[in-house]
Amino acid sequence: MAKQKIHPTAIVSSDAKLSEGVEIGPYCIIGDNVKIGKNTKIAAHVIIEETEIGKDCSVYPFTSIGLAPQDIKYKGEKTRVKIGDNNVIREYITIHRASVSGDGVTKIGDNNFLMAYVHIAHDCTLGNHVIMANATTLAGHVVVEDFVFIGGLVAVHQFAKIGAYSMIGGFSAIPQDIPPYTTAAGERARLYGLNTVGLKRRNFSDATISDLKKAYKILFRSKLTLKEAIDKVRHDLGKSEEVGKFIDFIEKNKRGICR
Repeated sequence: MAKQKIHPTAIVSSDAKLSEGVEIGPYCIIGDNVKIGKNTKIAAHVIIEETEIGKDCSVYPFTSIGLAPQDIKYKGEKTRVKIGDNNVIREYITIHRASVSGDGVTKIGDNNFLMAYVHIAHDCTLGNHVIMANATTLAGHVVVEDFVFIGGLVAVHQFAKIGAYSMIGGFSAIPQDIPPYTTAAGERARLYGLNTVGLKRRNFSDATISDLKKAYKILFRSKLTLKEAIDKVRHDLGKSEEVGKFIDFIEKNKRGICR
């Protein structure tokens, strides 16, 4: 059984639950109601409160996880952060616990790579295999689905949703939802077609990519209304599972879609 390694300068609450192989570096503060999974490594000068972290994660210096949300409605209610397995959380990242207007948990899935200075606000949900480049900022209640890549210095508006397998260019502002499988960029982001390279890297078939391209052209480059375009896509390409997910995302959005 791998032993825990806790530096003598670290302050660890007696209430914290640390699994075997956990390492806590110098000058860390591990507060109450913290649970850290097997072989996760916490570097120096990290503070963690009200958080569950899975196994095989790496948390780099000067990061804070689970501190109170930046929400004036929050009055000290019991909320949490839950982080999955095999995540890399680099320097100076802030991940806030939930406020009271969601389900009480800020959630991060598995196998995510978060680069330095990323901010994840209260009540956000990240899926799996997400890459967020330096200084990307998510406002409250943002949802990021699986296999999304977000470039550096991107700001995402509260309650926005970023669909799976999409890619967002650096220096972008995201005021509305980004459909899955697409690329987006800009001061007020707009779509620039499919994330074809990303889809190929994830082994999407040529036929699937072709169907998604046809659906994209109907939805965003035809002169049809959005409802007419969705009806046409369902009629012409409705047998494709990925096309179905594409138009379901668009139909269910609440903030509007970047066009």
